[in-house]
Amino acid sequence: MKITVYLAGEIHSQWRDEIREKSKSLQLPIHFVGPMENHDRSDSIGEIILGEQPNKILKDEAASSINNLRTQLLMEKSDLVIALFGEKYKQWNTAMDASSALALGKPLILVRPETLHHPLKELSRKANVTVESIDQALKVLSYIFEG
Repeated sequence: MKITVYLAGEIHSQWRDEIREKSKSLQLPIHFVGPMENHDRSDSIGEIILGEQPNKILKDEAASSINNLRTQLLMEKSDLVIALFGEKYKQWNTAMDASSALALGKPLILVRPETLHHPLKELSRKANVTVESIDQALKVLSYIFEG
């Protein structure tokens, strides 16, 4: 059995590469999907497809429409969502994606450091599992495939 996992969270660091590499080394049958990881392309996709926009707000809205479509489609086709909250970046998109996963009835693993326990307590209680590290999330994934 192979599952598809949507990796929700900031796109500025290499955490997705870490989880992909570790999953591969554990030989977990997982296909990973997620948001566009090229930040410049994500921000400019609206203008790339629709043409130059008259201001930054409309540029953001054009890109957001296309990025939201991508997220919705890939998340709906996923079996599980992992949402990572780090300490370095603002996490609005991660919160939106985690909430979308819950609204879609997708199982959710929330990854957040202990320092973010309080601001994420409600979301954490709605997630299926809350862990503090990528390694703990991988242990949850590994457990799913144990015979």
